[in-house]
Amino acid sequence: MTAAAGRRRCTAGVRAVHAGCTQITPETPAIAGPGGPDAARQPRRNARSRCAPPRPSPFSKYPGCLAAGLALLGLLPAPAAADPFEQFGTAMKYGLPLAAAACAADQDRLEDFALRGLLQTALVWAMKEYIDAPIARRPSGQGGGFPSGHTAMAFFGAADLAGKCFEDKPLAGAATYGAAGLTGWSRIHAGEHTPQQVWTGALIGISFGAASFGIGTEGASVSVGMRF
Repeated sequence: MTAAAGRRRCTAGVRAVHAGCTQITPETPAIAGPGGPDAARQPRRNARSRCAPPRPSPFSKYPGCLAAGLALLGLLPAPAAADPFEQFGTAMKYGLPLAAAACAADQDRLEDFALRGLLQTALVWAMKEYIDAPIARRPSGQGGGFPSGHTAMAFFGAADLAGKCFEDKPLAGAATYGAAGLTGWSRIHAGEHTPQQVWTGALIGISFGAASFGIGTEGASVSVGMRF
């Protein structure tokens, strides 16, 4: 039997494959085998199916932009009677934790961050509510000043950023701690808190911000950043 005789004739829309007929469909390659044009496209399809490498955190690439953005929060429009330094402290109370939350979400550890933030907020509230001692008196004579909530929140965000987002960028970590320190100073400047109340708030904020409960990570840890 000749080669020509061994081939089977197929109707339109059907091709001969290994002495048989196969219906051509959009899923069927035009030419089968290692030498066909579809083989050249196969490596590209395989390359697309490979797992993409983890995305680098934007905070690790652009710490200067983040620090500048946080600083600009203190320049937002405020009532004419408001003290600019006091407004800066209020902006950092929210700005630093929000930046830390965005970084935590990018690193898939938002649950751990949220739990630590809730526990810190509950602790600060309980101390303000139930500690009735001279140390809790504000400079104005009112109570509920121990510890400084603004300072605790600012240092919570700063410690989380420095220890988990800027762990290899000490200058960026120092900038976040500096912003938190200015927040505490602004509370003393505004006559809202005593230095002892501010220091206690800073200690609480650093403790919860630097810690990690291990939710979504390898295990519990503590990191304050600032490694030189």
